[in-house]
Amino acid sequence: MTGVGEVGSGEASGGQGVRGSRGVGAGVLLLGVRHHGPGSARSVRAALDAALPRVVLIEGPPEADALIPLAAEEDMRPPVALLAHAVDEPGRSAFWPLAEFSPEWVAIRWALEHDVPARFIDLPATHTLAWGRGEEDQGPADGGPDGPADGMPETPGSEAPGSGAPGSRAPGSKAPGSRAPGTGGTDADPPGTDADTAGEGAAPGDEAAPHDAVRVDPLAVLAEAAGYDDPERWWEDVVEHRGAGRGDVFEPFTVLEEAMGVLREAYGTGGHDRDLVREAYMRLQLRAAQREFGDDVAVVCGAWHVPALRSRSTVAADKALLKGLPKVKADLTWVPWTHRRLSRHSGYGAGIDSPGWYGHLFAAPDRPVERWLTKVAGLLRDEDRIVSSAHVIEAVRLAETLAAMRGRPLPGLSETTDAVRAVMCDGSDVPLALVHDRLVVGDVLGEVPQAAPAVPLQRDLDRIQRRLRLRPEALERELELDLRKENDAERSRLLHRLRLLGVAWGEPAVSRGSTGTFRETWRLRWEPELAVRVAEAGVWGTTVLAAATAKAEADAVSASGLADVTALAERCLLAELPDALPTVMQILADRAALDADVGHLAQALPALVRSLRYGDVRGTGTGALAEVAAGLAERVFVGLPPACAALDAEAAEEMRRHVDAVHGAVGLLGEVTDPETTDPEATDPGQGVEANASSVGVSGRGEGPSAPGQRGLRGRWLGVLKVLGRRDTVPGVIRGRAVRLLLDDGELAQNEVARLMGLVLSPGTPPGDAAAWIEGFVGGGSGGGMLLVHDERLLGLVDAWLTGVSAEAFTDVLPLLRRTFSAYEPGVRRTLGELVRRGPGQRGSAAGAGSGIPGFGPELDGERAEAVLPVVRLLLGLDGDDGDYGKNGDAGDSDGLVNVDDNDLAGVAGR
Repeated sequence: MTGVGEVGSGEASGGQGVRGSRGVGAGVLLLGVRHHGPGSARSVRAALDAALPRVVLIEGPPEADALIPLAAEEDMRPPVALLAHAVDEPGRSAFWPLAEFSPEWVAIRWALEHDVPARFIDLPATHTLAWGRGEEDQGPADGGPDGPADGMPETPGSEAPGSGAPGSRAPGSKAPGSRAPGTGGTDADPPGTDADTAGEGAAPGDEAAPHDAVRVDPLAVLAEAAGYDDPERWWEDVVEHRGAGRGDVFEPFTVLEEAMGVLREAYGTGGHDRDLVREAYMRLQLRAAQREFGDDVAVVCGAWHVPALRSRSTVAADKALLKGLPKVKADLTWVPWTHRRLSRHSGYGAGIDSPGWYGHLFAAPDRPVERWLTKVAGLLRDEDRIVSSAHVIEAVRLAETLAAMRGRPLPGLSETTDAVRAVMCDGSDVPLALVHDRLVVGDVLGEVPQAAPAVPLQRDLDRIQRRLRLRPEALERELELDLRKENDAERSRLLHRLRLLGVAWGEPAVSRGSTGTFRETWRLRWEPELAVRVAEAGVWGTTVLAAATAKAEADAVSASGLADVTALAERCLLAELPDALPTVMQILADRAALDADVGHLAQALPALVRSLRYGDVRGTGTGALAEVAAGLAERVFVGLPPACAALDAEAAEEMRRHVDAVHGAVGLLGEVTDPETTDPEATDPGQGVEANASSVGVSGRGEGPSAPGQRGLRGRWLGVLKVLGRRDTVPGVIRGRAVRLLLDDGELAQNEVARLMGLVLSPGTPPGDAAAWIEGFVGGGSGGGMLLVHDERLLGLVDAWLTGVSAEAFTDVLPLLRRTFSAYEPGVRRTLGELVRRGPGQRGSAAGAGSGIPGFGPELDGERAEAVLPVVRLLLGLDGDDGDYGKNGDAGDSDGLVNVDDNDLAGVAGR
């Protein structure tokens, strides 16, 4: 190991050097490793084969000793992790990740294969979890996250910077490719020992300065001593590329121990004082093993801890360090892990940049570079890229040449990546990103046997997953569900119930196929931390159904607003929780009765109406929900006109969104609740405000059909829109939107709309109010551009008004107009520009007298329209309706074109 021996002061003497030291653990085989290092894993296996110890001690929580035999099960496939969680608080948890190339996993497998006892000797999880609780109660230290101490296992929301467990990183045992612990006081720092506070009180140039340096990256000190400027490259050259079986198998551990000893003498604990407690516990366990097995003991731990285990210390001193540690009751089990989690530097990740690459180095029997580039070529060919065997040969040659030029013994990941980019990707980083995602990192998901301990909820989830053939996978995939099929409907219910429990295995996605309510699209990806979420959800019940029901009831009671309760009711219907619905509906009715804010009511109504659609598809009863929705709609109808008065621009824009949402909701709600109401008085949304305004249209001139032609909620809502459209106290953006909705529903003729627009755009109207009206009427999201394209008279009114606005006012209204017209499609904007360029003299209207749009007649051709209507009715499924659509007489209006009941479906107005 060229370069390592230069750091230590002693000579490497093979196995005798390891076993010949005095003090605690004299004669014990101490194998200091770098967690998740394939080179360390190979060396551990070779050392154990040579030493044949009677017991193997491994860094990890001792409560997991009973779980070690499960590692020999056929169904156990790494990457996996030991999960420890507090019994009374499942969300408080910690992980010890293990990959196939982890030295600890290799040691476990070796012990099981040779029928040798294997034991974990790190600080028990009962103290580890309690330690984290104490920190949360006290609050995080300045600059550090609220997470575990350095050297502790992986925990939710924090990075394990030390080497206390597989996957954690301490000075001298940093995982390959991981970020330097303590850098800049980031989430790698433990509370109270972050980079900003660890050296507090030490002035620049003090002796404490080296102490901070080791917390940045201890391997950098060793690399610099060996003449390297990159510690990762140094580690690969002297360890990963060294290979097992070359020379003395104990030499790597001897030299690495000497190097760590020098660092510990210079820097002590490196600011991680908890290591002293953990190392005291390890020494006690080591003494106990020596009393039972003599010196035939092998210890696999982070190299940073080896000097401490070798040092002299009394039993009394070690026990004193452990006295008074906090405790919690903890449960442990195996859970699946992923390579992608191993690659993450925070959260649950172990901070390995390239787990797929390290797994390849560990598994490849020979010629690792050639085998790796062959994998890359296969992946690119699967993605339809032209890659041949000649590319592989050339890439191998280039990687070897780059390694020689850079003075490396073998090509590493950087050389192979450069070769792939140049030879197989034509210099592009786009396919290279695919190689990094699929191979360098990878989507490998581990498996654990059914015999592994689990909470009852996890057992029930596993059973449902097997029955529905819904296998958890680390690779993200889309799942299309047809709710008319029983198996797909059950899958949908399971995913919705898990989302309600906070187990985000799947997220709803937009379907690229059918948009019918009987189809759902999900984006699935199983993440390791979901095992913690399942354990947390176990407090609500022992089955998925019972837990989701209890959680929904609790969420309904604690909901802060009406919209939250309505959203919860929708989720209960999607998840089919009939036992939770009565509680949710009762709370919803109570909240709706007490909430007087029209904005809240309008925000809650769409979710309720969407829920009503699931009755037909899922067979869920929605009678109670329909009653609440109808009552909510009536309250919105009454309160909306007064609520729209005297609003500023921001509030008016928000209210316009509410109007749009309520309009869509009423359209759906009217199909479900369609009372036989024909009383003209029922169309009045508020007595004494605008009585019977809807019966004569906005202008009172009898334009449009009368209210008795409309029935139920929809008719009353149209009356509200007519009130909003004529009130001067209502902001222009809402008035314009109300008129547009009435036009789209066939309640206003185009002539009447043109008259209203002319009034709004007259010189007497302030330019700002007129611009807001235009925004509401032809805003980009409502298809207003096409309306102006096909009705040049409206376009002419807008053009005439715009050209007549004064220069001062034009500057004020320009931002609003730009926002309105910039939302149009490019083709629509181009067509409008061409129409404006023709000039006012060439402009006409399809409905006006004289010349119309080129290529079109001046009037609507009734006969041609009637020829199309049967096809339209067939497409809309209206063949069963009574009356012959489009026939003169009782089924049509005065022009024989439009049946009033179908206006909301066909959108045809024959006026």
